[in-house]
Amino acid sequence: MADSSVHHHDVHSLLSSPQRDFLLRNNTDQVKIDSLKGKKLGFYFSASWCGPCRRFTPTLAEVYNDLSPNGDFEVVFVSADKDDEAFNSYFSKMPWLAIPFSDTETRKRLNELFHVHGIPHLALLDETGNVVAEDGVRIIRDYGAEGYPFTLKRVQELKDQEEEAKRNQSLRSLLVSRSRDFVISSDGNKIPISELEGKTVGLYFFASSYRSCALFTQQLKEVYQKLKTKGENFEVVFIPLDDDEESFKEELETVPWLSFPLKDKTCPKLIQYFELSKIPTLVIIGPDGKTLHHDVSEAIEEHGVDAYPFTPEKFVELDEIAKAKEATQTLESVLVSGDQDFVIKNDGEKIPLSKLTGKTVLLYFSAHWCPPCRAFLPKLTDAYHKIKAQDNDALEVVFISSDRDQNSFDEFFAEMPWLALPFGDSRKEFLSRKFKVSGIPMLMAIGPSGRTVTKEARDLIGLYGADAYPFTEERIKEIEAKNDEIAKGWPEKVTHETHEHELVLSRRKNYYCDDCNEEGHNWSYFCEECDFDLHPNCALGDKGSKDGVKEEEKPKDGWVCDGVVCTKA
Repeated sequence: MADSSVHHHDVHSLLSSPQRDFLLRNNTDQVKIDSLKGKKLGFYFSASWCGPCRRFTPTLAEVYNDLSPNGDFEVVFVSADKDDEAFNSYFSKMPWLAIPFSDTETRKRLNELFHVHGIPHLALLDETGNVVAEDGVRIIRDYGAEGYPFTLKRVQELKDQEEEAKRNQSLRSLLVSRSRDFVISSDGNKIPISELEGKTVGLYFFASSYRSCALFTQQLKEVYQKLKTKGENFEVVFIPLDDDEESFKEELETVPWLSFPLKDKTCPKLIQYFELSKIPTLVIIGPDGKTLHHDVSEAIEEHGVDAYPFTPEKFVELDEIAKAKEATQTLESVLVSGDQDFVIKNDGEKIPLSKLTGKTVLLYFSAHWCPPCRAFLPKLTDAYHKIKAQDNDALEVVFISSDRDQNSFDEFFAEMPWLALPFGDSRKEFLSRKFKVSGIPMLMAIGPSGRTVTKEARDLIGLYGADAYPFTEERIKEIEAKNDEIAKGWPEKVTHETHEHELVLSRRKNYYCDDCNEEGHNWSYFCEECDFDLHPNCALGDKGSKDGVKEEEKPKDGWVCDGVVCTKA
């Protein structure tokens, strides 16, 4: 927690300069540095231009205000703003002290002393000037005011308490806090937690601004109402992650279940407790207060009310059902929904899905705004034409768009020689759930029988191009055997002028050559210690092969693109 290279500090020497022996409040009042003697301190490195800082500052302010009555804790803002106006505007929202923005030298010195390489950064000192934690941001986020005095001993105590709470988990230990022993209904009434004991309870982590949450809420409503009609002892409790009070109230008024109050202090604790990684998430607590399942949202999306009561035995049963469905899957069962039994060409002509029966069909989940999607499109197009040239009836591709509007869809689809679901088609949501599409581009291969061949067709096209067709396990084994044969004459180890260490011939799925900066597949001369790759043809001359795509564009809001795949933020 604390940096071993930082020991005891004299607070006056840390915070003062030859021209200054005071700090500022946001009303410009001066506070003598000597008044901080004997207090525990937090040095808060932050800036108004930093999004994570702006999100963390209210959390720190809440902790500060909780601890202020004790009179033995103070925070000092060390700004990384660009100008005095930005500093003043940001500081006006802070209840603590600050080093004057004009004292650039002190701010720079503190950044170096506390090894500040990123913000927000919070260094915590005890009353004697000893650094007790350099990772104060994490401690405040995880434990809030309960982490005080923020020492290693206190943090360990809280971790031990968490482990004890998990061993003795009950509905009350999860949902009751020091200041609250109730949840609220849509009409604002307080419902005692005791009324939920003995029930199966779903803790629904959601944010009203997320479209995925809005869609899941509708499905959960149907399940909830069916279970209530059957008289099942089931309840749902919203764990709201919203910031906007009005949006939360509007959402709560539309649902039949209960909720935590907005911004309740237990919400972040439950996020940490259940190690939340996505929303929507629906955690199931059994009648005995123990966790039955950490997230049944996908099970509800796929099976609806049949997923109840969410027990391990039920999930074994659902797995068997899923396997049976997979064994009898047809193209029609995947792509037909009611009277939606067609795909379209670029000119809008409807093509009956019956025309695709007996072909290998690739479902291409993609979007115009996604840089990796646009980078992959030429590779897929090239493979498509080569496969069709060999057998025009062998293959078809269906574009399934994640574009935000019709114009973007039309523009991107115009570049494609294949078919598509119409923009906004409801089948897209079903397919995304069925194939668990969490990132794009994604390419699913459906075989001539209608059964799923692979969910990794994108990687196979990237590695092998048209040779990957028909994308079966047998075909990939054939290709890998040929690649093994190609590499037989190559030396196992080489040295090269571009790298100081010996390079070992290694299987590498995808990489970029550190000599020519182009993409490579299958084989590399590799240094594991330095994560250094050379194409075989760069290492040996003309015995290897290479191809590459460079991609540098901003992703759409709400998505994160790492150059290889775009995932929902």
